[in-house]
Amino acid sequence: MNPVVSSRTYIVEDNVTIRENLVATLEELAGVKAVGFSETENDGKEWLTRNDQAWDLAIVDLFLRQGSGLRVLEACRDRRSSQKVVVLTNYATRDIRKRCEQLGVDAVFDKSNEIDALIEFCIGLGTPSGPPVNQ
Repeated sequence: MNPVVSSRTYIVEDNVTIRENLVATLEELAGVKAVGFSETENDGKEWLTRNDQAWDLAIVDLFLRQGSGLRVLEACRDRRSSQKVVVLTNYATRDIRKRCEQLGVDAVFDKSNEIDALIEFCIGLGTPSGPPVNQ
């Protein structure tokens, strides 16, 4: 069995159950390593920008305990090209996907029916060709 390259992943999600299940699933199936989390816009923006060398992937929910995930995405616009930012939301409407694309997000996944696609994206981060493109 080939070793899986770990992507250092930071999660901005205020629902404890979703966050814990997401971390467990991604660590087991996609080889990611959770390096931290936040539940609010301000904490997410601060950690991601102050620790820009400490993460490879950020997974951001849009509706947070305080503030908006959209502002977290804005704060990540000037990230390194190797860093990926994805949105995991219950509101993956066409308008939301378009807005996220405008903010430079690498992919948008719907919590209710696109978890498998998120796992595949994360697995792709560990391959030489990189993650699949989600348009």
